Amino acid sequence: MREILPDHFDALVIGGGFYGAAIAIYLVEQRGLRRVLLVEKEARLLTRASYNNQARVHNGYHYPRSFTTAFRSRVNFPRFLHDWPQAIKRDFTKLYAIARNNSKVTARQFRRFCAEIGASLHPADASLRALFEPRLIEDVFLAEECVFDATVLARWAETGLAQSGVQVRLDTRVQTVTAGNDGLAVTMSHRDTATETCVCRYVFNCTYSGLNQLSGDFNGTQTGLKHELTEMALMEMPAVLKDLGVTVMDGPFFSMMPFPARGLHTLSHVRYTPHFSWQDERGVDPYRKLAEYGCASRVERMRRDVGRYLPAVLNARHVDSLFEIKTVLVKSEGDDGRPILFEKHPEAPGFFSVLGGKIDNIYDVLTRLDEESLAAEEEC
Repeated sequence: MREILPDHFDALVIGGGFYGAAIAIYLVEQRGLRRVLLVEKEARLLTRASYNNQARVHNGYHYPRSFTTAFRSRVNFPRFLHDWPQAIKRDFTKLYAIARNNSKVTARQFRRFCAEIGASLHPADASLRALFEPRLIEDVFLAEECVFDATVLARWAETGLAQSGVQVRLDTRVQTVTAGNDGLAVTMSHRDTATETCVCRYVFNCTYSGLNQLSGDFNGTQTGLKHELTEMALMEMPAVLKDLGVTVMDGPFFSMMPFPARGLHTLSHVRYTPHFSWQDERGVDPYRKLAEYGCASRVERMRRDVGRYLPAVLNARHVDSLFEIKTVLVKSEGDDGRPILFEKHPEAPGFFSVLGGKIDNIYDVLTRLDEESLAAEEEC
């Protein structure tokens, strides 16, 4: 046994989103690591991709072209509701509608798909069907989905990290990770101060769109990544839509869902939510692209097209828009699947890259971590 120095840690987690916080807590509570440090470049936890999204807890319906993603969603859905009930909103009616034209799935195929994955699906009643333009919508179904409040999850993260003894450094950016004889040397800086270095046995890179922006001995993920600069419109819905969540499949593909953190609804559209996209490249920081973008809203184009299918949306009021980077695996573009990325890097032993496409993927990540041999450093 040797003395553990103040700048030595069992593990360092980069990224204070939902995944980073959950992994840091897991490392202490489930794997017995004693000295864990979480580093987040923003001033607060869960303020980027964990907040700037549709807040949907998926139950499989979204993925008729990716059975694996749909099935994993069905498995993870009840677990997520059980583990984070305080953050869940489910007191609304969730509708899935199938477009007549340009859809990649018919109503019959959608019913069969839901039966195969065991997802609840029932015909919507006449009053709900009447909200849709029948010339453009083949069928409308009642489904079972819910949304989460990211501000509640942030409070859970703050409390859980403190109770677990995880050290948290905000406003701090990790710059390099280098392999050495004593472990992984990590350099970081707090705002504009001089850099400091700590040594860790394990490093978990949970920076989502920033996965490949570290320098040092990390050569980047083997899996190709694609980034989209996206706009999620926040809308005040008219009374007839306030207690509804709606998704139209699977070609026109748009959604409106309650957004509990603001008491509004999100509105997203497959054509207008992504403003532009690019293949991931080392040295091209996605977050810098976002900071430099003018962020001119496309909400009126969203609203006009959605209004053809769901006319009441034309009376919704645009309140705000959430602009963020969305990152997906290039290999999943063809089927819209959302598998996790979990990579170990031989050039930097003990270094892991982690990315999930949906919030409930956290269970898939933790399952992979269960398979890893992780041990705390012994001290005198």
